[in-house]
Amino acid sequence: MCNLYSLARSQDEIRRTFAVDRDEAGNLPPLPGIFPDQMAPVVHAADGERVLTMMRWGFPPPPKVGTQPVTNVRNVASPYWRPWLKPAHRCLVPVTSFSEYADTKPRKTPVWFALDENRPLFAFAGIWRPWTGVRGPKRDEPVPEEHRLFSFLTTEANGVVRPVHPKAMPVLLTSAEEWRTWLEAPTDEALQLQRPLPDEMIAEVARGSRQDGV
Repeated sequence: MCNLYSLARSQDEIRRTFAVDRDEAGNLPPLPGIFPDQMAPVVHAADGERVLTMMRWGFPPPPKVGTQPVTNVRNVASPYWRPWLKPAHRCLVPVTSFSEYADTKPRKTPVWFALDENRPLFAFAGIWRPWTGVRGPKRDEPVPEEHRLFSFLTTEANGVVRPVHPKAMPVLLTSAEEWRTWLEAPTDEALQLQRPLPDEMIAEVARGSRQDGV
C-alpha cells in the first residue's frame, strides 16, 4: 500500500504537462516526501476547466473501519466508494516517484519507483470529496472545518513492484489520453484503467531514503 510519494518537478511543468487551465495551488515548493494527511496538489475538472489545487491526502474511513484516513482504494465495487468514482469527483494526482517498503530488518527500507531514472511526471488515478471534520496538524482546541480530501486507486502489483510489495501498486496514468479518460469518461470506461503498469514502463530508482528527487 503506497503511503509515500514524491513530486519533484516545477509548478510550471506540472501546469504544462497536465494542461491546467486554472492554478489555485499558490506557490508550490518541491515535495520530495509526501505522507498521508499532508496537503498535496491535484488536478480536477471544474466548469469545463482543469484546475490545479491543494487537497489533503486521505479519505475518511468507511463506518466501523477505524479512524485512520484511507489513502488507497482497491475495491471500487464497494457502495462506499462508488459515489466518488463519477467524473465530477475524479482527479489526477501528479507524481514523479512513489515508495513501497521492503520488509527488511531491523527496519523496513523505502524503495522508490518511477517511470525511469529521470523521474518524469505521471499521475495516480485519484478521487476526491468534500468533508467536514477535524484533520491536519494537531491543535489545542481542534474545530471541525471543511476539507477537500483525495485518495487514489490501487491494483495488483506488476513484476517490478511485486518483489518489494506483492499485494498492490498504485494505478499509474502516463499519457494525455489516459488523463483525459480518467477525468472525463463514464465510470465503467474509466475503471478499465485500474490495471498494473507494464513492467517495461517502470523502474526501481532508489532505496533507503524517505525522500526522493531528481
